[in-house]
Amino acid sequence: MIISINPDNIDDRLIDQAVSTLQKGGLIIFPTDTVYAIGCDLHNKKAVHELARFKGLKLKKTQFAIIFEDLSSLSDYVKHIDRPTFKLLNKNLPGPFTFILTANNNVSRLFDTNRKEIGIRIPDNKIILRIAELLGNPIVTTSLHNDEDDIQQYYIDPGVIYEEYDNQVALIIDGGLGTLDASAVVNCIGTEPEIIREGVKELEL
Repeated sequence: MIISINPDNIDDRLIDQAVSTLQKGGLIIFPTDTVYAIGCDLHNKKAVHELARFKGLKLKKTQFAIIFEDLSSLSDYVKHIDRPTFKLLNKNLPGPFTFILTANNNVSRLFDTNRKEIGIRIPDNKIILRIAELLGNPIVTTSLHNDEDDIQQYYIDPGVIYEEYDNQVALIIDGGLGTLDASAVVNCIGTEPEIIREGVKELEL
């Protein structure tokens, strides 16, 4: 199923439909501020395993990121963030960045692994942020494409995404054309932030 949501005039009835799908354990494809992504409710373990299967991986081998509505619940999933790192996050989010932070024990439990780090995102996209707000939980997410592959046109056109993935997910959200640019990845675990992958926007220090 595909639904169209105008990011400049969001219909909360459609947002409620997306939230209900997530609450029932469904996978959804949605727009971000870069390419389209796929995700599920972080607190629905069955759905998280299903997301891993979608990527052809065992859950403990995944490198999923987590989408937050804002920074207020970050401490539930990551260890203490020092002031410079928090200022960096606050300055660049919402935005097309994935920040790698030190995960706490909640992340290990949710992903069935002793992983020490987690990528966090707050995309500059009103649709997915509204979904996360009404869901009340973060959304675990990954890109549709494989990171080692070039981003092809069909990852930005919701009509083509529908043709490709309709039988694999519960819901696809058409929020307009995406872009061919991935988010920048910034490792914040060391003493200084390290840009692991350049993205569409320059990091503001």
